[in-house]
Amino acid sequence: MTAASRGIRRRDAFRALVSALTAVILCACVASAGQAAPKPSAKKLRKELAQLQKQSETMIAEYYAGRIELQKVDKTEKVARGNLKRAQQELERASTEIRLLAVEQYRTGGMNVPSALVGDVDPAGMLNRLALAQQIVSEQDARLEGFQKVRDFHRRAQEAAEKRAGELRASLKKLDGQKKRAKKLIDQIKDKIDQIYPTPGLRRADGTWVPQLPSGPDNITPRMRLVRQLVAQRFGPRFGIGCYRADGGIAGGGEHPLGRACDFMLSHGGGMPSAAETQRGHQIAAWAIKNARRLGIMYIIFRQRIWHVRTGTWRTMSDRGGTTANHFDHPHISVY
Repeated sequence: MTAASRGIRRRDAFRALVSALTAVILCACVASAGQAAPKPSAKKLRKELAQLQKQSETMIAEYYAGRIELQKVDKTEKVARGNLKRAQQELERASTEIRLLAVEQYRTGGMNVPSALVGDVDPAGMLNRLALAQQIVSEQDARLEGFQKVRDFHRRAQEAAEKRAGELRASLKKLDGQKKRAKKLIDQIKDKIDQIYPTPGLRRADGTWVPQLPSGPDNITPRMRLVRQLVAQRFGPRFGIGCYRADGGIAGGGEHPLGRACDFMLSHGGGMPSAAETQRGHQIAAWAIKNARRLGIMYIIFRQRIWHVRTGTWRTMSDRGGTTANHFDHPHISVY
């Protein structure tokens, strides 16, 4: 092999190496560019959320329509079972009558009279008894046949109802799974919307937050304002949100005059909230616990219990003497 040919081979190998490295670098650049893609805006996420909620509502409507249909089928199946049971009882009663008739025929002689006694038997009575027996047997046969038809009809109806019920239950199970997946996606998008907003204020090395001064016409801190906004967006202020007040009030919120607390009401006029509203209160409290460290939430009070971010657990509070004072009609959230 000549020196020139060896040089050409080296140049070709070098070029191939450069091409390979260039390709690797380009791929890395593309990958990093993909990772650095901008986060979706709150507007885009809310649009996706609205679409998902619409799909979820459609699935819920289909789910409940299916449940109503299933209840109708269950009722039809129950009626069929009752009719079948009655038909079976009638069949058994008729069968018993047939057996009793056969026993009576055998006991009184019927057709099986010994030949030695034929001369002593009244032929007319014998014929009358035979005709009566045949009539009874014919009637019982007809009844048996009718009961068998009824039994078979209702058995088929029952099988059809059970099959339909099975199909509906499978459909409802599928819809229920889809509904749960949609709810999970909705919660994920809501979490993303929450995380788009940075928490205002400075955080200490131990994880707690530097207190802020209230500002604005609502007299609450920027951190409390963000928490109020996120709760209102996610859960809706159905009965109002109370934050700043000059004194602690009957609910005892020492943070209210400092603009660092809000009450998210679940009912009006101090009345006990409904089961659905109480559940909403639990959801607000659970959301606050989940986001406490990120949003600078210090403690939560709900249903005569308090949760503090330092301990991460609930503890029972003393009775303050009323629905509102004991926080049964609202979760209270305080921030640092």
